[in-house]
Parts: sequence; structure tokens; C-alpha cells
Amino acid sequence: MVEWKSYEEWLERAPLSIRKDPLWEFETYRWALFLSDLAWLDSEKLLQDFRSKAYVWQLLDSAGSVPANIEEGYGRGFGKDYARFLRIANGSARECRGWYYRCRHGLEPSVVEHRLSLLDKIIANLTITANQQRNR
Repeated sequence: MVEWKSYEEWLERAPLSIRKDPLWEFETYRWALFLSDLAWLDSEKLLQDFRSKAYVWQLLDSAGSVPANIEEGYGRGFGKDYARFLRIANGSARECRGWYYRCRHGLEPSVVEHRLSLLDKIIANLTITANQQRNR
């Protein structure tokens, strides 16, 4: 059940164990976690139409892969290995953006616009951070 109505409320309601982790300081990671929660909620609406059922699984998989790869890469340290996981997360974010585009017929236009905008920020920041880590 959703207990938040905005990103700010979502931040406050994130579990303490997640917020205490040093990775929480990476804003792109917070955006990626938020995105995965939004995709979960959007799937409820999308599953009401049989035509979008196959898309939902792809959307959820790609949305969940973004924070998962950031987490795994961060856990391995910094530098080229972390950069590799950030590039994988970036690829998943790009895939997720594509699935949101394909799911646009089953969601409100403002919802799709918000998700695409959030994904654009995630992709841009992952690109910058991956390049910085690769050059460490």
C-alpha cells in the first residue's frame, strides 16, 4: 500500500537501514529506488489491460535492475569495476525508458512524462558518474 504522495515523502519513509547506508548519499541511487517503486505502482494500472501484461514484466525487471546494479557495483568498491556496474545500470535505465514509452497507451500522459523525465536524469547522472569512476 502506498504511504507517500511525493518524492520528498517517499524519502522520509524509506527504511532507516537503507537511509543509513553510505550509498544513500548518491542521489541517483535514491532516484533509481524511487523509480522502481513507481514502476511497481504503475504496473497495477497497466495490468488492467491484457495488451500490456507482457510489457509490465519487462518494465519491472528493467526498473528494478537500475538500483540493483548500482548496489552491486558500490559493494565492490570504486574505480573501473564500479563503473562497469554503473554502465549496466545505465543500460537498464535506457531499457526502462523504452518500456515506459511502449506502455504510454496504458498510463496518463503526465505519468509517462514524469517517468521519462526521471529516467533522463538517472541516465545523465549514471553516464557522468560511470565516466568519473572509469577514470579513477
